[in-house]
Amino acid sequence: MASTKILDAKKGIVSEIVDSIKGSESVILFQYQGLTVAELSELRNKLRETDATVKVYKNTLLKRALDELNLSFEGFLEGPNAICFGKNLLEPIKVLSEFAKDHEKMEIRVGIISGSVADIATIKEYASIPSKEGLLTMFAGGLIEHIRNFSIAVNLLAEQKEN
Repeated sequence: MASTKILDAKKGIVSEIVDSIKGSESVILFQYQGLTVAELSELRNKLRETDATVKVYKNTLLKRALDELNLSFEGFLEGPNAICFGKNLLEPIKVLSEFAKDHEKMEIRVGIISGSVADIATIKEYASIPSKEGLLTMFAGGLIEHIRNFSIAVNLLAEQKEN
């Protein structure tokens, strides 16, 4: 029989997981088996730049936390998994996707995006969205095009009035 001290510690870990999930815009579960310590450290450093953290919990404790939140990662909580908690929605997903492309041994499995479970296809869609700076650049380019077309039209009208 487990002691109350151990049970309290496990309950504390479960509540920590629940709080982390509630406080995150994106939560991604991935397999890291086969990555070296240096590669995992590199991933952690890249994620830290996006205000995200990587934790490794026992699958049973993670399952209990998900049950408390009425979420299910059924079929994904087997083997060595790590979980990424991101305060931002897109940046951690992009970092994990890019890292997974470069490291075949890493596999993104499932996630929680804005409070609902997301499969790998949804995560890939989010990863393909350009960054905020990229979207702003595209928006500015679109505005500049309209202004350029307007100035050409005004110039043509002015030339027509001169003749």
